[in-house]
Amino acid sequence: MATINKQKIVDSVPQKGFFGNPKGLFTLFFTEFWERFSYYGMRAILVYYMYYEVSKGGLGLEETTALALVSIYGSLVYMSGIIGGWLADRIFGTSKAVLYGGILIMLGHIVLAVPGNLSMFFVSMVLIVLGTGLLKPNVSSIVGEIYVENDERRDSGFSIFYMGINMGAFLSPLIVGSVMNYSFHLGFGIAAIGMLIGLIVFVATKKKNLGLAGTFPANPLSQNEKKKVFTKLGIAALIIAAIIGITASAGILTIETFINLVGILGIVIPTLYFIFMYRSPKTTSVERSRLLAYIPLFIAAVMFWAIQEQGATILANYADKRTQLNFAGIEINPAWFQSLNPLFIITLAPVFAWLWIKLGKRQPTIPQKFSIGLLFAGLSFLVILLPVYFGGSDALVNPLWLVLSYFLVVLGELCLSPVGLSATTKLAPAAFSAQTMSLWFLASAAAQALNAQIVRFYTPQTEMAYFGVIGVASIVLGLALMALSPRIQGYMKGIR
Repeated sequence: MATINKQKIVDSVPQKGFFGNPKGLFTLFFTEFWERFSYYGMRAILVYYMYYEVSKGGLGLEETTALALVSIYGSLVYMSGIIGGWLADRIFGTSKAVLYGGILIMLGHIVLAVPGNLSMFFVSMVLIVLGTGLLKPNVSSIVGEIYVENDERRDSGFSIFYMGINMGAFLSPLIVGSVMNYSFHLGFGIAAIGMLIGLIVFVATKKKNLGLAGTFPANPLSQNEKKKVFTKLGIAALIIAAIIGITASAGILTIETFINLVGILGIVIPTLYFIFMYRSPKTTSVERSRLLAYIPLFIAAVMFWAIQEQGATILANYADKRTQLNFAGIEINPAWFQSLNPLFIITLAPVFAWLWIKLGKRQPTIPQKFSIGLLFAGLSFLVILLPVYFGGSDALVNPLWLVLSYFLVVLGELCLSPVGLSATTKLAPAAFSAQTMSLWFLASAAAQALNAQIVRFYTPQTEMAYFGVIGVASIVLGLALMALSPRIQGYMKGIR
């Protein structure tokens, strides 16, 4: 996108009107609020739906398979951001990507809300994966578009936007989780309604609040290029469908091989992405230097999300099987624990937003913030060792230990995640703005692809080793990143 277009976009957006930020942040805040309400509501009960017995309304899968599949599903959700970012950059812009993505997500939740079999479950997952790939990276890219590059409100704006994400994520597990024992499908229906409300907010307010933001493809295809691309995509889709059909019927494509395949893709795809953008003639020398600086940040993000995302798998199972659910006279639903992470973020995000503004140029650099995030993530797993050490692997654990674990990882998340979103928009090559945001979400894809492999090693008997090894690895990587921070900062060429 040309510099003149960037300035034209900013000028078209009312620059005051939402907590001192551009008015467009209101539209994006509430669109993402309802999208995350639908996503996290569905995710809060997904693993239970998969491994609960059919007599209890579930699918009756083995626990290990269910844990791995939820990780794979999460990985594919973020991998699909590649498609969404590319379509936004080359064809119809980020605004239309958000709209189309929301429609697909809503349809996916509607399919889940209708009682069906495993086949219907996979159909819903395809719709949600594709829809989230269109919406998730592009709504964040629009946030970046409504600010000029060096606007000091930028990090604060992303922190407020991140708070909106977590307000939706806080409410949905409480509401959807409360009805899961009555009907999983009712919970999925509530998620569908949440996405519908998000679509209404976006369509009703985008013209007035967002101006031209999201309407310009960053690197549009010509008409001839579009015809060629669509032809190739159609042929590729047919080939993939044929391969899946043949290998599945022959018994080659199993759940196990699928999990392994996604695990490989989780590493290969972001690697190819970095190489492609770095070698592109559209990437300037300054942008190449910034891409090099982005690599260690990406690796750190993979380590962080590998821990944080286990809140929907290992810790969800831990809450269901290993935690005292009758506590202080309250019968706790295991899905409610997934509201802890967003609850702490809602409480602390304004504090962090104020802190970064207050510190100004004295605040830690981007690599230092990432390092701090990794240290807290590692500690969040290490504290789980204490109840296992003192009480053994058979005794039910006081739920306050889980509360502490979620609290620590949130401290790390507020240092890393909103800062990572902001850094991505700053370090992105101009020709690949939306696609670089997709690359940021590929860190989560890689993390969950990795999780799908390692969750197999988790049992109540291996808890000490499982939480200990992962926790220590995160702390070691955090310390290494802290040591390398000055050198990484140099490669950013003036970006802080």
